[in-house]
Amino acid sequence: MKNIIRKIRMYYPVSDEALEALTYLFEQSVFPEKTIIIHAGKLDRKVYFIEKGITRSYVLHNGKEITTWFSQEGDAACGSWDLYHHKPGFEYVETLEETTAYSISIEQLDELYRSHIDLANWMRVLQQENFLRLQDIHIRRLNWSAQERYEHLTKECPELFQRVNLGYIASFLGITQQSLSRIRANGRF
Repeated sequence: MKNIIRKIRMYYPVSDEALEALTYLFEQSVFPEKTIIIHAGKLDRKVYFIEKGITRSYVLHNGKEITTWFSQEGDAACGSWDLYHHKPGFEYVETLEETTAYSISIEQLDELYRSHIDLANWMRVLQQENFLRLQDIHIRRLNWSAQERYEHLTKECPELFQRVNLGYIASFLGITQQSLSRIRANGRF
């Protein structure tokens, strides 16, 4: 669980005691590549912490998959509506390679927040950072050219280009795969 613990402590100095309480409740799963672990329209009361592997979150719009997020080692993956509103969400989470994840129920996590303030503070900081990332992505889609968005992603997450299908990256950037191919063929990067 070193990737998960490293990432948790990257955001907040969670105590050994709180981490032990959290990891004690974890259930390990190994998901094959292309496994949907969260389904839109179906209530899922778990948060998945990724130790090894990568997932993508996506929504369906007019029958087309639109990638909204990637989660890698140390990250958490869950349905937002499930987590915050106890309602089935609109997003899917799919593994992009064999993925080892540890899950915990949302109810157990909520209980840990009440008994370990450092875990509650870690989640607050994590959600704050994710909100800011989503806000930046939204602003970039509105104001930056496709090439600028691509350049930013290659600097921010270069490993994605070794691990993720270019069609998913294009979707995440809000461009077609053909546009992404043209940008990459430009050869300036």
